[in-house]
Amino acid sequence: MRVDLPATLFDRLWDSHVVKRRADGLSLLWIDRHFVHEGSHHAFGQIAARGAAVARPDLTFGVADHYVPTRGRGGPVADASIARMVDQLSANTAAHGITLFGLDDPRQGIVHVTGTEQGLTLPGLTVVCGDSHTSTHGAFGAYAFGIGASEVAHVLATQTLWQKKPKRMRINVDGRTAPGITAKDIMLTVIATIGADGAAGHAIEFAGDAIRTLSMEGRMTLCNMSIEAGGRCGMVAPDATTFAYLKGRPFAPEGALWDRAVEAWAGLAGDPDAAFDREVNLAGGDVAPTVTWGISPEQALPITAAVPDPGRIADPVKAAAARDALDYMALAPGQALQSVAIDRVFIGSCTNARIEDLRAAAQILAGRKAVVPGLVSPGSSLVKQQAEEEGLARIFTEAGLEWVASGCSMCVGMNGDTVPAGERCASTTNRNFKGRQGPGARTHLMSPAMAAAAAVTGTLTDVRRFA
Repeated sequence: MRVDLPATLFDRLWDSHVVKRRADGLSLLWIDRHFVHEGSHHAFGQIAARGAAVARPDLTFGVADHYVPTRGRGGPVADASIARMVDQLSANTAAHGITLFGLDDPRQGIVHVTGTEQGLTLPGLTVVCGDSHTSTHGAFGAYAFGIGASEVAHVLATQTLWQKKPKRMRINVDGRTAPGITAKDIMLTVIATIGADGAAGHAIEFAGDAIRTLSMEGRMTLCNMSIEAGGRCGMVAPDATTFAYLKGRPFAPEGALWDRAVEAWAGLAGDPDAAFDREVNLAGGDVAPTVTWGISPEQALPITAAVPDPGRIADPVKAAAARDALDYMALAPGQALQSVAIDRVFIGSCTNARIEDLRAAAQILAGRKAVVPGLVSPGSSLVKQQAEEEGLARIFTEAGLEWVASGCSMCVGMNGDTVPAGERCASTTNRNFKGRQGPGARTHLMSPAMAAAAAVTGTLTDVRRFA
């Protein structure tokens, strides 16, 4: 007789989606939601070359976001190569009967913002997209992960994907955080603690008091940057906060279907005695406003700290990495982080461009002037509209920042929005690699409120000064 063992949230999602298991350890998973963007044209090309059809166009959704310009909306895309990709996405989705949130659609936005605000991402689903930060959707209690071009083609053709089951990791952040501490601060602290490869090969579940008190926007920020911790995905068990966010969303269940769905979603949480392969425990009260100083998200410290001295780092590999980072970032060992001058700010990306993020930045900027230039790109066209209705956009422009349309924008530096070589940017994005925001660009990651504070002072700044 089979005895059910205690299961984690991830175990439940994995087991409920396995179609077939192979002797080599791979499992064929059913995919509930598949998002494609203008960079997915290679996969559609593979489908066309095979003469295949999209297996489940009703479960696939297209979004124009990665390469699209954030200026000049309503007219033709000036860059011919980008225009071609946008046109290809329109043609491919139309040919296969796929719903598209294109540039002329009021629902357009960054895929990881649009998919969630439309209620397409629901607890218990598997979600994939040809973008590493698909992990964002795990905030809803979904198994969400990024895939490559050949895998995108496989999902298009079969609505399934072969995968190896990751190990399970739980990150507990217990106790309450101090006022003003954000999900971005929590996640940068997590990555600094465990390292950029600390969760490699693991599915991360976030738990603890500090996590449960986060809004859905905050949980999405955590899960978004699970990739920067090396994780395969990040997730939070669904609860009343999740259900309240989803209720009434365009693609969410309604009526009796909603009631049945909530009952099922409430049962997804892991068993109290379920085992994890690794556990990490942090105290919420220890988290401070945090910024990166180097060229990896793990090179982060509280804003009140100083740049580390590689000569005092015992690990020779980490010491070498610190020297390389300081050289690229043009920082001196022992330099106070709050003395670091910045050249511009960027508020946007799938990590921190939801309405809550924009409100936090606007609260700091209200009645103040930025002393450096900056760009604010909302996470979706609907967020843009809401921010304009709430007066947030006016606060940004009156402060001297540029207010543009929705897209990946300066996060990826592939669409005309870049940081000039040698300049230093206070950024709400997820990666600070060399050249991420443009060749020779220097990126400091932080929360939207911290980026706004940096805009006002012209240096990396403790946002608590403005409390």
